[in-house]
Amino acid sequence: MLRIWDIHVHFPRNFQQPDAVGQANVDHLAERLRETHVVKASLLCGGRFGLPHEQCLELAMKHDDLFIPHAVVDPQETTYERIHELKEMGFRGLKIIGTRREYDDRDYFPTYRAAEELDMPILFHCGIIGGGVDLLARHPRRDPEAARRMRELDANAERIRAEAEEAERQGRTAPPRIGGPREMSATYMRPFHLESIANRFPRLKIIGAHLGGTGNYDETASVARWRRWVYFDMSGGETIERHAVERRLIGGEIPLEKLIFGSDCAADEIHEHVDRFVEIFESLGLSEEERELIWYRNAAELFGLEEPTWAAE
Repeated sequence: MLRIWDIHVHFPRNFQQPDAVGQANVDHLAERLRETHVVKASLLCGGRFGLPHEQCLELAMKHDDLFIPHAVVDPQETTYERIHELKEMGFRGLKIIGTRREYDDRDYFPTYRAAEELDMPILFHCGIIGGGVDLLARHPRRDPEAARRMRELDANAERIRAEAEEAERQGRTAPPRIGGPREMSATYMRPFHLESIANRFPRLKIIGAHLGGTGNYDETASVARWRRWVYFDMSGGETIERHAVERRLIGGEIPLEKLIFGSDCAADEIHEHVDRFVEIFESLGLSEEERELIWYRNAAELFGLEEPTWAAE
């Protein structure tokens, strides 16, 4: 029977009203996950936008058999002590994205040291941060819906700019808003930075998202090959999935034992991601045991729910 650990599930989000998400949204997400054979889901909670960690955890734990809560943190602002607090609250892992410096900056080491001590795996976003309008697939010149969305994004950006200027006039700092300026770069979030972290914290369990990000696959393959506790999830959508097949990343360049399924999408789209990977694994001729590694076992071993199986000496 198919069982899946989805390593990349975002807490439900309403980009227009981030604080308006409630129990019904979380229940809907849980229902969609269960329908697609997901038995464990790493739920990414809190962060710069949306509900605080405490409230996310309260809503998520109505489904404590399913959700493995990860706290989204900024290592530039989160203290060593706060990571311990999050662990005591019930968080099992962390998520890091959009840092203002390279992931392996020494100022971020207290977060990594605490996570290593507490055995809290960290999921790192890798590559460019998407969102907005995919200008390859749906340029506003040729797609009316993309044109509407682009105008909406422009209006939102103008509103955020006006709010920031007003806050500055009043002598205060405007809170971060989705669609506002970003102090980040895809070059800060490369797989080779994860290799540096793994060298400094050899027992820290690391998952790089999106197969390391488009343009970074060679780095991903090298790091996964040589650093024991660095894994990569397979979320990111059809472009990354196509690259994974065309470039023989799955089991060719990247060990099967280092790959984990992730959806990173809206609740009602999860089944599409699962269906595509069923077809991909079939086309690659993976055995049931090999598929089980990616669907579930690699993540379960990473989080201590399964004992690693090694070859007999």
